[in-house]
Amino acid sequence: MSKYDELIVELAPRKFQRYGKIWTTGLIIVVILGIIAYIDQIIKGQEVTNMRDYVLWGVYISNFVFFVAISFVGSLGAAILRLTKKAWRTPLVRIAEIIAFAAIIMAGITIILDMGRPDRLLNLFIHGRLQSPITWDVIIITTYIAISLLILFIPLLPDLAILSKYFEGKTWLSKWYGFFSLKWTGSKKQWEIQSKSIQIVAVLIIPVALILQTVDAWLFSTTYRIGWDSTNFGPYFIAGAFVVGTGGLISVMYVLRKAYHLENHITNMHFDKMGRLLVFACLVYLYFNINEYLLPAFTAPKAETEHLDELFTGLYAPLFWFVTIGGLILPILILIFPKGRKPLPLFIIALLVVVTSWWKRYLIVVPSLLHPFMPMQGVPESWHSYFPSLHEWAIVSGTLAMALLIITILVRYLPIIPIYRTAKEQGILETDKEGQL
Repeated sequence: MSKYDELIVELAPRKFQRYGKIWTTGLIIVVILGIIAYIDQIIKGQEVTNMRDYVLWGVYISNFVFFVAISFVGSLGAAILRLTKKAWRTPLVRIAEIIAFAAIIMAGITIILDMGRPDRLLNLFIHGRLQSPITWDVIIITTYIAISLLILFIPLLPDLAILSKYFEGKTWLSKWYGFFSLKWTGSKKQWEIQSKSIQIVAVLIIPVALILQTVDAWLFSTTYRIGWDSTNFGPYFIAGAFVVGTGGLISVMYVLRKAYHLENHITNMHFDKMGRLLVFACLVYLYFNINEYLLPAFTAPKAETEHLDELFTGLYAPLFWFVTIGGLILPILILIFPKGRKPLPLFIIALLVVVTSWWKRYLIVVPSLLHPFMPMQGVPESWHSYFPSLHEWAIVSGTLAMALLIITILVRYLPIIPIYRTAKEQGILETDKEGQL
C-alpha cells in the first residue's frame, strides 16, 4: 500500500465504535425530549415557560446569542486562514467550518422557538420593516447560513471525489460521494474555478460575520433598557464571540483528535497556537467587560447602579463572578504559561470558557429585562423574578444537543482533515499523466 493510500485510510470517514454510538444515541434522546417539550409548548402556549410580560425573551434569546457567537470564529477564522494560506491551518479549517455551520443552523431554529408559534416566522417576511433590527437579523442569518454552507462545501469537492473512488464497491456511500463531488476530476479548469470561488466566499463571509454580530448587538442596544443602553455593544459582542468561538473550536479539536487518533495531524503545536489565540481573545474581552461594567459603576444613574449592584453583590453575583473569573481571568492566568497550552489542560479551560460564555449570555439578557422602564406593580409576585422552567431547559438542551448531533453526523460522513491538501503538503499526491486525481 502506497503512502497516499495509507493517508486515505487514515483520514477517510469511519463507522462509530461503541462510545460513538452511545454518544449519538444520547444526543438523539435529548433532541427528542426537546421536541416533545416544544410540541407541548405550542399546544399549551407560553404559560408552560416562566417568561412573562417582563422577561419576555428569557433563556431562548440567551441561547440564540450563544449560537451566533460560537459560529463567529468558525466561519471568520476559517475564511482568514484560507485567505492567508498558512500550511499549519490545514487540520483545523474544516473542523471550524463544521462548527460554524451547525451553530448558525441552530441559531436560526432558535429564533422560531422564541416566537411561540412557528407560523409567526412568515410575518417577518410579510410585515417586516427595514427599520427593525429583528428584520435585519433574519436577513443576515439566512445569508450567513448560505455562505457558511458554501465555504464548507466548495473545498470538499476534491475529497468527495477521492472518497467516491475509495469506497467504490465497498459501500453505498460511494455513489453519494460521487454525486456531491459534482463530477470532480481535478482538471485545471476545475481548480481555477474552485480557487476563485473559495476566495470570493472567504472574502464575503468576513463582513457578513461582523455585521451579524453587530446587528445582534443593536437588537439589544436600541431598546434603551438598563444594561443594554450602550454604544459599546457591537465590539463587546464581537470580542465575546471570539472567546466562545475559540473555546468551542479547541474543545471539538481535542475530542476529534482523541476519538480518531489524529495526533500526527492535530499536534501540540496547533493547541499551542489556539491557546495563544484564546489568551488574546480573553484579554480583549476582559477589556470590554471593564469598559462595560466598571466605568458605569462610577458614573451611572440610580437605575443603572441598581442593575450593577445586582450583578456585583446581589442576586446574580455568584453567577457573574463565576463567569468573569472562570471564563476570563482564570484562562488568562493559566494559558499565558506554555504548560497550560498543552492539549488536556487547554481542553479543560476551553470547556470552562464555553460553559461560562453560555451563562454570560444569560446575564446579558435576564437581569436587564427584570429592570423595566416602569416599576412592577399590580402583577403576581412570580413575575418579579425569572428562572427557566423545565420546558425551557428541555428545549434549550434539545437545541444544544442538536448542534452537537449535526457536528457528529458531519464528522461521521465527511473527512475531518482535508485529504487532498494534506497529501499535497506531504508530497505524496497521486495523479494521472494529465494531473487529474
